[in-house]
Amino acid sequence: MGLYHKRPTVADIRALKGKRKLSMLFVDTPEEAAAAAAAGIDMLSIVDPVWTPEMREAAGDCFVQVGLLYGQLVTQEDYQRAAHRVMQIGGDCVYCASSFGTIKALADDGIPVVSHVGLIPSKATWSGGFKAVGKTAQSAIQVYEHVKALEEIGVFGVELEVVPDRVALELSKRTNLVLLGMGAGPYADAQYLFAEDVLGYTRGHKPRHAKTYRDFRSEMDRLQAERIAAFAEFKVDVDTGAYPAADHAVTMKDDEYQAFLSRLN
Repeated sequence: MGLYHKRPTVADIRALKGKRKLSMLFVDTPEEAAAAAAAGIDMLSIVDPVWTPEMREAAGDCFVQVGLLYGQLVTQEDYQRAAHRVMQIGGDCVYCASSFGTIKALADDGIPVVSHVGLIPSKATWSGGFKAVGKTAQSAIQVYEHVKALEEIGVFGVELEVVPDRVALELSKRTNLVLLGMGAGPYADAQYLFAEDVLGYTRGHKPRHAKTYRDFRSEMDRLQAERIAAFAEFKVDVDTGAYPAADHAVTMKDDEYQAFLSRLN
């Protein structure tokens, strides 16, 4: 199977707006991507540093948003080069939270772009830190205006993060953008969670909107203990001469060995 699958296009994703909710996961590994594809997850978010042909293959029929990380890329040209590269690998769209000018340049190049409104982690200092945005009328209007500005410059979707559910409801009525909700209540077009939260091995803070479906942390801790124990047993075997045993060695016929010794002498 090659890089290209029978997966949704941007037009397909847009056509689902208002018809059914989309499921979306942030994944880090080919194993997570393949599991999401097998489970029928609609959309994946994968950051550029781990975006490879192997990840594209693992993601199967999932629509993949490839994250262009704010701070690792700086200039408009940096973003353009990165965006074209990740699309060549098989990305279906890019995520960009840079300036309006940079986002517009990508959109003008014909690259499908998802941006970010509400709580934007890379810019959280401007909205008071890692907390909900849009809880006052003034703040909610600013979220709405941000959405409309992004709509105007040509993005097709936005991550809508940690805003009141009623604000998300009104936004959904007033924009043609696909709203990828993360802590934005039930009215966004997609429900977006991190695989690490879903699987129960969150690194760092677990957000209020996260829901955990499995306890991978306990299993990962158990496997780490088993890993340490296995390595320690190997060391003891090496120290005591128990490894390698005879059945681990390559054998040689006696006559060949004797011929070898003769030649040495």
